[in-house]
Amino acid sequence: MESTKETAAPEGPILCINNCGFFGSAATMNMCSKCHREMILKQENAKLAASSIDDIINGGGSGTDTGKDVVAADVIKPIAQSATPAELNVVPLQACSDDSSSSLVPEVKAGPSRCSTCRKRVGLTGFNCKCGNLFCSAHRYSDKHECPFDYRSAGRDAIAKANPVVKAEKLDKI
Repeated sequence: MESTKETAAPEGPILCINNCGFFGSAATMNMCSKCHREMILKQENAKLAASSIDDIINGGGSGTDTGKDVVAADVIKPIAQSATPAELNVVPLQACSDDSSSSLVPEVKAGPSRCSTCRKRVGLTGFNCKCGNLFCSAHRYSDKHECPFDYRSAGRDAIAKANPVVKAEKLDKI
């Protein structure tokens, strides 16, 4: 009788073998559905990678590739090709046109934002002035950092723009 107890299925639920906390089943190899789905996707990606690398090594593939395989191969080919040594063509920056050079030059990430006067790190609490500089809370006012921006003429221009001069046409007196 002891042998029949050992071969019988356990009475309680089975936890996932990946220890994710969910219950598994025998149909999904004692894994929960999420872990089983991830394992299947990893296996498919490994097969696609192996087949695309074989195509690269063998010099191209046959015309029987499906659309899914072609997309995966296009993604993996640049990675595999970058592993092999290649000759780099360096083009001087002056030789490029102005329009294309702006898109080719990567933006350099600036360091930590600092006050333009005292060089204190300001982070998200920095204040942008109309002169174009960034300041801390102590130097944010124009009289504290010797701001070259002309607020008086800017104010005059704003008022003139908001309030245009209205002149009525002269009437003939009768």
